[in-house]
Amino acid sequence: MIKKTISVLLILLSISILGIAQNTSAKDASADKNLKLRGVAEIGFVGVLGNQVQFSKGGTYFNYVKNGGQDNLFPINRLSLELEIKKRHTLTFLYQPLRLESTAVLIDDLVVDDLTFPAGTGVNFLYNFPFFRFSYMKELAPNNEKFDFALGASLQLRNATISFESTDGSLFRSNRDVGPVPILKFRTRYKPHPRTYTEMEADGFYAPISYLNGSDTEVIGAILDASLRQGLKVTDEVGVFLNLRYLGGGAVGTSDDGPEPGDGYVKNWLHFGTVSVGFIYEFAEF
Repeated sequence: MIKKTISVLLILLSISILGIAQNTSAKDASADKNLKLRGVAEIGFVGVLGNQVQFSKGGTYFNYVKNGGQDNLFPINRLSLELEIKKRHTLTFLYQPLRLESTAVLIDDLVVDDLTFPAGTGVNFLYNFPFFRFSYMKELAPNNEKFDFALGASLQLRNATISFESTDGSLFRSNRDVGPVPILKFRTRYKPHPRTYTEMEADGFYAPISYLNGSDTEVIGAILDASLRQGLKVTDEVGVFLNLRYLGGGAVGTSDDGPEPGDGYVKNWLHFGTVSVGFIYEFAEF
C-alpha cells in the first residue's frame, strides 16, 4: 500500500511540474525561481521503549511492553512533502502511519472500561495511532552556506484507535479519538560539505489546558517528535539519509464524548524509538 501511495504521489507531482514547465516560455524559465518541492519517504523499524494505557478510573494501567506483546520491533514508514518558498519559508505536509498489532495471554486480570478480561485469556491488541501534520517554518540564517536554523509551528491531527479483543471474540473494547494538536517546531542543519549534512529536528508541546491541546475537556497532553539525521546528496535531485527518532507523549484526563462504556477517563503515555533510512527527491525549481 505504501509503495503504491509513493508511486501515485510521485506520478501526480511529476505531471503537475511538467504541466507548469510546458506552459512556461523559455524567457520565463530563465527568470528567478522562487519555489522548490521535495518528496521525502522513510522506511525502518520502531521499538517500544514504553507504552501504558488506562481506560476508566477503575481500569487497569496496562503495560503493553511487559504484558501486551509489544516487546519486539515493528515496521514503520513516513511520507512528507516540503514546499520551499524563496529559500526563507517552508510548508510541510506529513503523514505518519503507526499501527502496532500484537497478541498475548494475560498474566493478570485486565479491566478496560468496566469490562474484565480474566487472567489466562488470549487477547488481540490493536494500538493504531497515525497522524497528519501541517507545518510552517521560517529560515533565520538564509545566507549562511554551512548552517541552517528554522523556527515555526505545526498543527497535528491525531486519529487514534485502541482495541482489546479476546481471541475467542467474546470480549471486546475499543476507544477512538480524533482531534487537532498545535505544536512548536524547529530544524537546524550543519553542512560541512556541499554533499553531506547533519540535521536535528523537533516538534513538541506540553499543554495542561484543554483549548491548547485540542481537547474539549480539561486534559493534560504532551508530544515530542525529535530526530537526528545524517544525510548525503547523491545528485542534485536525489538524497539519502539515516535517521534516529524519538517519538513520545500522551494524555491524562476525562472526556465526555459519546455514550461509550466507562467514565471517559483516559491515561496513556508512550515512548518509541525508531531507526530508518530515507530518500529525498527534489523537483526542478519553478
